[in-house]
Amino acid sequence: MRILMLAVVVFAFTCFAVPEGVVTVFHAGSLTVPFEAVESMFEEQYPDVDVQREAGGSVASARKITELDRDCDVMASADYRVIDSMLIDEYTGWNCIFATNQMVVCYMPNSRFASEVNGENWFEILARDDVEWGYSDPSADPCGYRTLLALQLAEKHYNSPGLFNELVNGRNEANIRPKSVELISLLQSGHLDYAFEYLSVAVQHDLQYVVLPAEVNLGDPDQAELYAAVSTQIAGSQPGETRTVYGAPIAYGITILDNAPNREAAEAFVAFLLSADGGLSVLEEMGQPPFVPVRVSPGTVFSEIPAEISSLTR
Repeated sequence: MRILMLAVVVFAFTCFAVPEGVVTVFHAGSLTVPFEAVESMFEEQYPDVDVQREAGGSVASARKITELDRDCDVMASADYRVIDSMLIDEYTGWNCIFATNQMVVCYMPNSRFASEVNGENWFEILARDDVEWGYSDPSADPCGYRTLLALQLAEKHYNSPGLFNELVNGRNEANIRPKSVELISLLQSGHLDYAFEYLSVAVQHDLQYVVLPAEVNLGDPDQAELYAAVSTQIAGSQPGETRTVYGAPIAYGITILDNAPNREAAEAFVAFLLSADGGLSVLEEMGQPPFVPVRVSPGTVFSEIPAEISSLTR
């Protein structure tokens, strides 16, 4: 009887133990500001947990797991398809889609032609010889390949044949950076006049920006069929390989790795992030519309989602 009672006590303690220790989170650079706030709120609720975040391009972050064998508990991507294509099956069985965004063209008050630029002429201004503009590396960061997709959509929307090639072939290679948030300092210092960013990043960093049409900005689910008509090539998993990325409405994904070193804390962090009065409210306040309730990706095996997290999904 004493052994049975002891077993029950141990089981109860295990089930209801308070999370502690380090939880490592790889996340998209565009999530840096909201995740900083979420980290602070979460650690206040769970003072024995230390959230250690590492921002980067989502594709590059996934490669830290698949190619460099880096230890990681949680992976949050600016494109849920990065998790589905690079991590599902071998590294995790599920992927929650938790937020959306849209592409904008950012600038500063002292940017060239700042007083002229608007939603109808932005692409003409980018094409001017004395204008410096940039975007992130398409093979490392979804914001980069979404820039190329948006430019193709702009060519169609504005009925301007050759626009994509004119802009992309005339770009300055030095203005392409590993992740989109690195472009902010270049804008602020005057090294760049314009940069493609997510709307949430523009809002969080108090940047001026041009709102692009729904047919161009990759932010409208009703335009999914239109977006899917464009595509671009990015680097594959092996040297010399490429893979095709098709246009789609912007949707962020998050998962916990099967071999997460601190699964208990990881599950608590993701559950907090995906709660309507927790992390999702932070995203809403910071200009990044969340999905409430959270959705799951096509590649997800629903039974593999931890119960505390699956209860928050649709």
